[in-house]
Amino acid sequence: MGSEGPQVVTVHVTGFKKFHGVSDNPTEIIVRNLKEYMEKKGLPKGLVLGSCNVLETAGEGALTTLYEILEAAITSQDNEPSGSRQVIWLHFGVNSGSKRFAIESQAVNEATFRCEDELGWKPQKIPIIPSDGDISQTRKTVLPVNDIVKDSAAMGYDVARSDDAGRFVCNYVYYHSLRFAEQQRIKSLFVHVPLFYTINEETQLKFAASLLEILASLH
Repeated sequence: MGSEGPQVVTVHVTGFKKFHGVSDNPTEIIVRNLKEYMEKKGLPKGLVLGSCNVLETAGEGALTTLYEILEAAITSQDNEPSGSRQVIWLHFGVNSGSKRFAIESQAVNEATFRCEDELGWKPQKIPIIPSDGDISQTRKTVLPVNDIVKDSAAMGYDVARSDDAGRFVCNYVYYHSLRFAEQQRIKSLFVHVPLFYTINEETQLKFAASLLEILASLH
């Protein structure tokens, strides 16, 4: 048991740039400021904050970049001892109509965009991964969503479990990430946040930091 050494979890984080109706995406600001914020706060024991990337708010046209980011994180782990390190992808997206944080339990194999993404794509009722089956198929995170919600709420945050990440780019990215995570034996989680005028920037950064702490405590 003791030969493998202590477990370390590396969390890689993404947010999104602006999109139709949201000119200032809070997740871009959270992700761009998270490393500096965590350096000042101090990282939880057993946690490494890996890459922090801001994605184009786009589906099919941004897939190459998404997979380059996902695969780069795995490549960076190749020299680590097997069993000593865990990898989690933590994706942040905005729900402009929400008043609280939402931990997303699953993604659905359906792309139905309510408006064009930032590269002009507007799919309607098409499967994200056709080989997975029809648009009713789902992929679920293996992380304990209910425990994460409970722990976050205990820290004073207004947070809930969600089983519906929508059918726009957030769901599209989460579905691909969950599929990639299953293939690579890592983990993925998507979190929706409200706009800053609903929950301010400082509170949202604190929430992101608290999530990292919770994720570190799971391993």
